[in-house]
Amino acid sequence: MVEAVGIDILSLLLVLSVAWVFGAVAERFGYPTMMGELFAGIAFGPALLGLLRPSELLTVLSELGVFLLMVYVGMEVDLRELFELGPQSLLIAFGAFVIPFGLGYAAGVWLGVSVGAALFLGLAMAATSLATKSRILADLELLDTRIANVLLGGALASDVGVLIAFAGVDSYVTAGALEPSEIGVILLQAAGFFAATLLIGYRFLPYAWRSIERQRERYGFVDRTTAFTFALLVSLLFAQLATLADLHMIIGGFMAGMFLRQADVEPGLYEHMHTVMYDLAMGLFAPIFFVTVGFQITFDVFADSLAVLAALVAIAFLGKIVGSWLFSLPTSLTSREGLVVGFGMNGRGTVEIIIAEVAFQAGVIDQSMFSILVFIAVFTTALVPVTVTWGVRLLESRDELVYVDSATPAED
Repeated sequence: MVEAVGIDILSLLLVLSVAWVFGAVAERFGYPTMMGELFAGIAFGPALLGLLRPSELLTVLSELGVFLLMVYVGMEVDLRELFELGPQSLLIAFGAFVIPFGLGYAAGVWLGVSVGAALFLGLAMAATSLATKSRILADLELLDTRIANVLLGGALASDVGVLIAFAGVDSYVTAGALEPSEIGVILLQAAGFFAATLLIGYRFLPYAWRSIERQRERYGFVDRTTAFTFALLVSLLFAQLATLADLHMIIGGFMAGMFLRQADVEPGLYEHMHTVMYDLAMGLFAPIFFVTVGFQITFDVFADSLAVLAALVAIAFLGKIVGSWLFSLPTSLTSREGLVVGFGMNGRGTVEIIIAEVAFQAGVIDQSMFSILVFIAVFTTALVPVTVTWGVRLLESRDELVYVDSATPAED
């Protein structure tokens, strides 16, 4: 028993160590930390060196990691900003979802996979990553440009849309049928979950936070740690409600994160809660998740399914660009600006990998398709800095890089 615990602790130490080192290297080259952590899992896991192996402890911690990660992602979504998004961002978000989803589903049908697998393939194609885009735009000093505003707004709306669609697909796969009665049950369960979370989020949470703050002012025994514990309990409650509705717990975590941000918490308490959630998710548990995802990847797809991999990467890459560009045409953006926005929307990263992991664990897709989806996330995300940089230079050469403050083209 003691020996087994010692092995688990050593495995955890090694996983966190390689995640930290490779994550730092990825950041040094301008890529998301997630890509370094994923590469560490591939390099040191069964796919290559075989020095690290899955274990029960790592499985539990990785599941906690993806849950906390989605709570944090939810805390990055401002519902007020989402409702205030201009038609440009919403239209582009719609195009960046519908076109890749349709192409991904059609590709799944062409490959002869099940309906559930084709739906998950479509979702993976439609996924995007708000965090990836924010980092790249900041590095390129483009946050005060029109394309950055549209891109971040579109990514925000797209993230929410993909996760809501994921809830529907997950419910369908769980039911495993298309009978009218089953569809009715699925819709009722999903509607019940969203109704419950809306009621708790808009009615209960603000009242609860005000009560906590009053206790803090009167008696002083409610500190910032207590507030974070309450936030964690709320997140777990939402996760439990999701599972009761036959939805994945990450939907509950995401919804909890959004409402925690909207609850008008005293700024000091919220900043502490946000910081601790970030440190736990990004500094401890999420790296475990991404490294263990790397354990499950196989390079056999390059020998057995190279043509399929190449075709799906091309569909994913071009689908985002075409969808974003096509739906930008009715807006005030120029055609070239729409093209650059499409380049930026291609960064899938975290969300696609989570969708692929859920589908794989549920047995909807096999290991080969799982590996393909992860490689799609890696390849398309890796191309974003290169393509966006090229696109920005194109806009600058045509005097079409518009800054939102001055609303005039950038000067060389």
